[in-house]
Amino acid sequence: MKKELQTTADGSHTLFVPSLDEHYHSVNGALQESQHIFIQAGLRQTGKQHIRLLEIGFGTGLNAFLTLKEAETNALHIHYYTIELYPLEKSLTVTLNYGEMIWQEWKELFDALHKAAWNRPVNITPSFTLHKTEGDCNRLEFPSNIDLIYFDAFSPDKQPEMWSRELFDRLYTVASPAAVIVTYCAKGEVRRRMQAAGFTMQRLPGPPGKRHILFGRKQH
Repeated sequence: MKKELQTTADGSHTLFVPSLDEHYHSVNGALQESQHIFIQAGLRQTGKQHIRLLEIGFGTGLNAFLTLKEAETNALHIHYYTIELYPLEKSLTVTLNYGEMIWQEWKELFDALHKAAWNRPVNITPSFTLHKTEGDCNRLEFPSNIDLIYFDAFSPDKQPEMWSRELFDRLYTVASPAAVIVTYCAKGEVRRRMQAAGFTMQRLPGPPGKRHILFGRKQH
């Protein structure tokens, strides 16, 4: 898929895929969107210091880098699993400005996330392990005892196969008690499918340019 580098409203980059007419992040601000949804509404709601996290869609690595910074800043220990069917080319990842914008003094750690080998765990820091898997999440087995799920696939209109009840059922099965799931998508059909899988769902206020996001929790 051809991808074009673009700058969003808060100065951070995103990628645009012309064939899908889809952006990787909000044009209203990629950085503030990810911080709002995945860190504030997601990571900070787990209530845990040791977290097993599963991200559906590694993409630009923005969510992973924000999570890494949060872990290092707040003494968290995170095992970060992520599944990506279309890994980005190095020629693209080196142009992204997240390192400079988010954590200038440790911007090389953003590069480390992308340089990490696929399909095996890699210790990025002593408290952050990254395990990137290249493949289709509908065909791969998920890791178990997941405390937090970042659901960040392309939109249901563009990738309907990524938003099925069957996939949410599988995620619920591997989720630990009180696990959190968050996504930028607030469509009613997505919320109902997550609920049907067993998650207790609610709409939360979204980041700039987006009215709502979805937050869910697995009951004990």
